[in-house]
Amino acid sequence: MAANIFFVGLMGAGKTTIGRIIAKHLNKTFYDSDHEIERRTGVSIPVIFELEKEDGFRKREAAVIEELSQMQDIVLATGGGAVLLPENRKQLMEHGTVIYLRANVHELWQRTRNDKNRPLLQGDNPRRKLEQLFAQRDPLYREVASIIVDTGGQPVNAIVHQIEQKLLSL
Repeated sequence: MAANIFFVGLMGAGKTTIGRIIAKHLNKTFYDSDHEIERRTGVSIPVIFELEKEDGFRKREAAVIEELSQMQDIVLATGGGAVLLPENRKQLMEHGTVIYLRANVHELWQRTRNDKNRPLLQGDNPRRKLEQLFAQRDPLYREVASIIVDTGGQPVNAIVHQIEQKLLSL
C-alpha cells in the first residue's frame, strides 16, 4: 500500500471527510491543504482570494502541496483547484497514490450551495460555475488519479470501504 494518499476532486466531493477516516483507519497523519494554508496565513481562504486573487492563492497552495507531498505516511485532501497547476499534478503523482472522489454537479451543488467559505461559488449562478469547474477539472483529476471513486448516493462508510479495497489491490 502506498505511503502517501492524496485526494483530489471538486469542492463538496468529500475529500476532507473521507480523507480523515482513511487516515485514521490506516494510522497515517491527515492534512487538508486549504486548512494548512489558513493555519499558516491566519486568515480564511475567502480573504486570501479577496486580497491576492486566485493566482495568489494558487501560489500558496502549490508551496503547501510541494512541502506536504514530500512527507511520509500522510493522507492529504487537496483543494478542488490544486490540479490546475502542472507542478501540483506532478508532485501528487510522484509522491503517492492519488484518489479522485467524483460526484456529479447536482450532488456537489446540493452539498456546497449554503457554504459561504467557497470563494468560487459566490457569484450569481453557483450551479453554472460548478458545471464549468467540473468540465475544466474532470480531465485533470482523471489524469492524476490511480483510483477513481464515485461518491454519489453512497454513505461515507461504503465509500471508505471501497477505497480501502482498491488500495489493497494496488
